[in-house]
This record gives sequence, structure tokens and C-alpha cells, in this order.
Amino acid sequence: MRPPHVSRRQFLHGIGGATALAAGPHGLASAGQAAPLPPAGSLTDVGGMRVGHFTDPRRPTGCTAILFDQPATAGADYDGSAPGESLGVLLQPVSPLDQIHGIFLTGGGPMALGATAGVVRFLEERHVGYDWGVPNVRVPIVVGAVIDDLSIGDGRIRVGPDEAYRACESASAAAVAEGSVGAGAGATVGKMFVGRGMRGMKGGVGTASIRLGDVVISALVVLNAAGDIVDWRQGSIVAGARTTDGGGFAHSVDVLRRDLETRGAERAPLADQPLRATTLAVVATNVALTKTQLTKLAMMANTGAARAINPYHTQGDGDQVLAVSTGLSKADVSLTALGAIAAEVVADAIVRAARMATSVPGWTAVRDL
Repeated sequence: MRPPHVSRRQFLHGIGGATALAAGPHGLASAGQAAPLPPAGSLTDVGGMRVGHFTDPRRPTGCTAILFDQPATAGADYDGSAPGESLGVLLQPVSPLDQIHGIFLTGGGPMALGATAGVVRFLEERHVGYDWGVPNVRVPIVVGAVIDDLSIGDGRIRVGPDEAYRACESASAAAVAEGSVGAGAGATVGKMFVGRGMRGMKGGVGTASIRLGDVVISALVVLNAAGDIVDWRQGSIVAGARTTDGGGFAHSVDVLRRDLETRGAERAPLADQPLRATTLAVVATNVALTKTQLTKLAMMANTGAARAINPYHTQGDGDQVLAVSTGLSKADVSLTALGAIAAEVVADAIVRAARMATSVPGWTAVRDL
């Protein structure tokens, strides 16, 4: 709960004040850094789920496991050009399977998707999954999603099933750790112009939630965007491509506009290849919804990401939004209302992901500007 003298807007933007030092990229406190923002809620606030991170100490990469106390109904919106995912096709409304048992988010590029097997093993050992009609066999359905962080450190170092299993072991219903942890340990933003000497900045994991009466809506994002990150409430860039002298923001859309105006000029091409930039979002509610309704919720929530990332859904992005319902509330509410608020919660989580990140060599975090 926020202090009574702090407004909701101040609370979401961290003006309430906090004193703890942030964890560095390898889990060590970094002296001299700004204190982290106070929490704005957590994905786990909906109840009925646990979240755990594994952050690799060898280089900035890691994974995040989301586990459900009971099977969760799920839907998805895949609008990115090149989403790296596994079993997401089961979330289309025409699929007869409407519930899942876990979500696995990871760095390491497409090769790391095989680490989902660690979550499957963890759940199968605990007899969690669909009854397949075979004696002593349960089949866990775990949806996987991946970001590319292979250029941060030695890209040959990637999490595998054992690290995913460890993320499951650490999963809890407590507030989710944010910043450069788990699947967001190697995430970066504003990186379309690195070939022109305009450095990007550090991304990470962010989470937020809101309670409105008996209804809870929450979100967790892994922010690894090509575009700039915008404080959508204020209309200002908080992270993104930096000018060549490092003195300010390059304003990515303005750079792209100049590209169109001066097409004959020689310049380095955009770093906009497929799979290189992806923002992953999980939006959750305690309201009981069908898979088709959750597909619509994911679509509406995705508009919130477009408020906080500019440009969004670029040629190289693999952006994905997964929507889940724990079904703990039978409240009869408008799906339009849920989606409108979910979009705001996702946008808030994105801004937090940038503000909670910590720097790694070559990629400065907001807190260190």
C-alpha cells in the first residue's frame, strides 16, 4: 500500500522515496546508484501464481518462470514480426486447450527456448499437467517466449533446462523482483542506430498492478525494445537511443523521419534485423474469462505497450502479449473496461522496467544518466 501522502501518479513514478540500493547485473549492490522506485504492485497481486527468476552470474542473461496454483486460462496477441515462442499456437481461440500450467520467459535468443524443458520437468515431478489417459503421466503445458540478448557478453553462454528448473524452485507469491534480473538481465532498448554511433540503454523486467474493488489487473514485462521508452503520463522519453556525444536522447522517430527526408545520404543501415528486439508482456487478472476473451484482453493490453515504446512493432520486433486469468473472482465486469485498464498497467510496467534497470558495459541505465 502506498503512503497516504503520496498520490497514485507519484507512487507509480517513484516520488515516494526509497532507500535500498539496487542489485547490480550479477546480484551485487552497486554503491552510488540511485535508490530504486517504490513498488507499484506486482504480477502476483492477482493471486494464484508464483514467479521466480534465475539470473546467470556468467554474463547478463537469465530466465523467469511463472507458475500457477491451478491451471490458468490463457490467450495471446502476437503482433511482432518475428516472435520467438513455443506452444503459443495453442493459445489461438480455435485450439481446444484453453488452460496452461506455466509460462517461461528467457534470454538467449531462439536457441534458449529448449530450456522450457526445465519447467516441464519441474511440473511433471509434481504431477501437474493434463491427464493424458496414460497411467502415471501428466502433461504440463508451458508457453515459452524469448528475447535476444546474445550481443551482451559471450552469446555462447545461455540458460538451459537446469537454470529454468532453478527459476521454478525460487518461484514465490511475493512481489516480483524488477530490473536487470531473470529474463531481463541482458535486455536493452533504443538500439536501432548503434551502427551510427548512437548507443542504446539498458532494459529489464518491470511489473505493476492495480486493484479496483474486487478486480485485480497486473502485468510483468521483459523490456528489450528497439524503440525509445516514453513516460506515457508525462510524454517524455526516459530511455532510448542516445546522441553520438551521449549528451541526450536522439529521439528515434525524429532520426527515422530525417532518413526519409534525405534518402540519398550515405548512412549505416538500421539495426532492425528480425529477432533482435522483443518486448514480452504477461497481463493477468483474477476475473474469470474465456480464452477468446483473454485473446481480446491481450490485444487491448498491447496498445498500452504502444504508448510506452516508440516506435513499437518495428520490422525486427518479436513483441508478444500473453493474457491469463486465475479465475479467483467471478465478478461480472466489462471486458472493454478490463482491457482499457490493462493497457495502462502494461505501460506502467514498461516504464518501470527501464527505470529499475542497472547498467552493464556499453549500455547505460536510466539511474546512471
